[in-house]
Amino acid sequence: MKVTVNFDKAIGKIKPMHGVGQPPFVGSNFSLFHYLTEAGIPFSRLHDVGGVYGGGRWVDVPNIFRDFNRDPEDEDAYDFTFTDLLITALMKCGAEPFFRLGVTIENDCRIKAYRIYPPADNMKWARICEHIIRHYTEGWAKGFYYNIRYWEIWNEPDNHCDINKNQMWRGTKEQFFELYGVASKHLKSCFPHLKIGGYASCGFYSVSDSEMSKALSISNTTSYVEHFTNFFNDFLKYVKENDCPLDFFSWHTYDNVKANITYAKYARRRLDEEGFTQTETSLNEWNMEIQLRGTAKHAAMICANILSMQNLPVDTAMFYDARLGVSQYGSMFNPLTKEPFLAYYGFKAFNELYKLGSQVELTLDSEDLYAVAARCENEGCIVIANPTDDDVALEFSDVLNVVECYITEEGRCEEKITPATAIPKNSFITFKVKL
Repeated sequence: MKVTVNFDKAIGKIKPMHGVGQPPFVGSNFSLFHYLTEAGIPFSRLHDVGGVYGGGRWVDVPNIFRDFNRDPEDEDAYDFTFTDLLITALMKCGAEPFFRLGVTIENDCRIKAYRIYPPADNMKWARICEHIIRHYTEGWAKGFYYNIRYWEIWNEPDNHCDINKNQMWRGTKEQFFELYGVASKHLKSCFPHLKIGGYASCGFYSVSDSEMSKALSISNTTSYVEHFTNFFNDFLKYVKENDCPLDFFSWHTYDNVKANITYAKYARRRLDEEGFTQTETSLNEWNMEIQLRGTAKHAAMICANILSMQNLPVDTAMFYDARLGVSQYGSMFNPLTKEPFLAYYGFKAFNELYKLGSQVELTLDSEDLYAVAARCENEGCIVIANPTDDDVALEFSDVLNVVECYITEEGRCEEKITPATAIPKNSFITFKVKL
């Protein structure tokens, strides 16, 4: 495979594509957050941190404002105790919270649903969210002056086309649109300098013919995946007709790299077509082949997707997720040893590009491998990921002054090697170059 790099041709900034979902902590122990710092994780999205092991103490609106009948202006109506600890720990380690205003998924809602119903009063809910934001950004209620920019309204209200099976929203589509309209307008009027958006879409599987989209259609009926896309388009229509703020639109995927390219382009195209050309897109929940977690194959796929997103119309991205738990979705840390899985080193590798800042032109004569190059002054870096099951020879178009080279593959994590002339199957390599 031929790799052509032009370090003299800048093509844009390296974007924060290596964010994560909930961070690695249990109880109130944040000792593993140093891994976030070491990988330069730019964002940690705070969804699903208030669930079973959270004990109902963290982040979720009803965990902070426990009695909806109380006055939103009353400081004593809020319990910020545990969320303060988490937010402060994240700010100290350099990972900016991407704050989801809403509730944790209720996986067992088929037995009984608790907090996933529409608020009894949309404006009151918006005012509660206003004071949560004021606590963390304006010091309200003995709070803080943190630079937390992104405030996301709800998560996956489109979770299922059957309300009785929806694990995130037991209301109608129209009821969610009304909540978003009221909350977004109120919050934007209070905080014009902050980014208000949502709604954390389940994704766009219906616009791809990937194996994932086929499987979802077969197991849930085609209307299930079509519902996600229709919900999105109806949401854009509502927001446009009602002049609602939409600083960012967030969406999710658990599909493969090539399908994700299709989804990212679709989201951007539809936003632009409806006039939302300044609205950012955030792929703030993604993973793939979760049954492979801990393997070199999974790590290479994860690194490939991060690299791919750099070249897609995506502004921020967050992997789901960095939790320390038994769930397969927690794909960055081994819950038994508390050590990083191989996938973690893909985030570290991308951070080498992110630290340099300026992306430069790079081309590959392969559609199955992924690479990005960056530079700053006399330093350059190239990261190449091979998520295939074949070793691939590398041929650079120019002689590079490689000063350090690191590989992550089966049995090796971020191991220093002599400059590679081939990239093994299911691996990724970082080349540090002196210019």
